[in-house]
Amino acid sequence: MIDWDDVRYFLAVARSGSVRAAAEVLGVNHATVLRRIAHLEERLGTQMFEKLPSGYRVTVAGEEVRELAEKMEASSHQLETRVLGRDQSVRGLLRVTLPSPLAGYLLMPDFAEFARLHPDIEMDVSSSGELANLTNREADVAIRVVYDRKTLPLNLHGLKGAEVFGGFYISADRLAAWRTGGPEPRWIAISGHGVPAWTSEGESRATGTPFRTTDFEAQVAAVRQGIGITTLPCFVGDADPLLVRVPDTELHLYGTVWLLTQGEARKTKRVRLFTEFISGRLAAYAPRLAGLPISRD
Repeated sequence: MIDWDDVRYFLAVARSGSVRAAAEVLGVNHATVLRRIAHLEERLGTQMFEKLPSGYRVTVAGEEVRELAEKMEASSHQLETRVLGRDQSVRGLLRVTLPSPLAGYLLMPDFAEFARLHPDIEMDVSSSGELANLTNREADVAIRVVYDRKTLPLNLHGLKGAEVFGGFYISADRLAAWRTGGPEPRWIAISGHGVPAWTSEGESRATGTPFRTTDFEAQVAAVRQGIGITTLPCFVGDADPLLVRVPDTELHLYGTVWLLTQGEARKTKRVRLFTEFISGRLAAYAPRLAGLPISRD
């Protein structure tokens, strides 16, 4: 098969009459242009140019090739325009992956507003907790909380957001009972996560057998029911009217929110609109994500 790149080099020389001028247009050196022309001539079994003192002149066979090559070029431009036009339209599928707490407790109202603003964009939101592979096109946008920036793959394009802090929470009723002589609370953990050392020390200790859950929603439900103490993102714990922070405990950094895209997908209009929209919302949520005081009015 004929290599389209060889044809592009042929057209550049045919139009300029000069290998050096063609090289400047194409952004390569003249040796590359000569090699491409030689390769095309070998594939077609005919000579494309006559080398004259004034430059390169297209042969009769070359003129026939030129006519077909210009049709190929026009078709290529039409294809690029059509594909680009499709990707730049505000329609089509947009696949977003993010942690379930960010989806269910922070960003879903913003996703809903984005969907209202762009009704022709089909949104596919995954909050299963599994990391989608953007390189393999498993998602168009990944919203991730990253503790160490060095762990981000180099091939991804990232927009840095706010830092996310967590705290230790207990139900208000359970805390009141504990302070009036009730039993000490248990530690609530998601299966596979350990128990912090501080829970067995000091005044804010959690004793007894840990209570383990399988997912985030069950963890939140357990602490609401007064089983004990757990760690939650501040934007979850602080906004819940049934919960309070455990006295005399400090906040801890979960990581930084990043909006990640990859390759050509990030150039499409629907992806750009979404990342710009959500990055603005995340910036506005920075105080909540940092655990600063919020009003519950």
